[in-house]
Amino acid sequence: MGFVIDKVVKEEYPVLVDVWEASVRATHDFLAPGDVERFKPLILNQYLDAVSLACARKDSGEIIGFVGVKEDKVEMLFVHPAMMGEGVGRTLMNHAIKHFKIKKVDVNEANNQA
Repeated sequence: MGFVIDKVVKEEYPVLVDVWEASVRATHDFLAPGDVERFKPLILNQYLDAVSLACARKDSGEIIGFVGVKEDKVEMLFVHPAMMGEGVGRTLMNHAIKHFKIKKVDVNEANNQA
């Protein structure tokens, strides 16, 4: 199964939030009950607009992961759990390094999988 790195349009933000939620529920077991629901509208209405975005799409066009960069730092990187271990995150990071010239990564230290 192939995928490509692509731009994101604002109309796709709800899809990014779905990927974010699936990824967070699969990896962020340190979050308190209700945290996902509390963060969801912030992701949709504030955080995505605060970063430059790129996404990974299956050949069918379905978004399976995304990266958000501000200045020289990756602020967010989320991959749908069904695609974890397939090189999506690595490819998004390589894209961020090459195209956004990132030098730093923000990682939640409680996320052991990151």
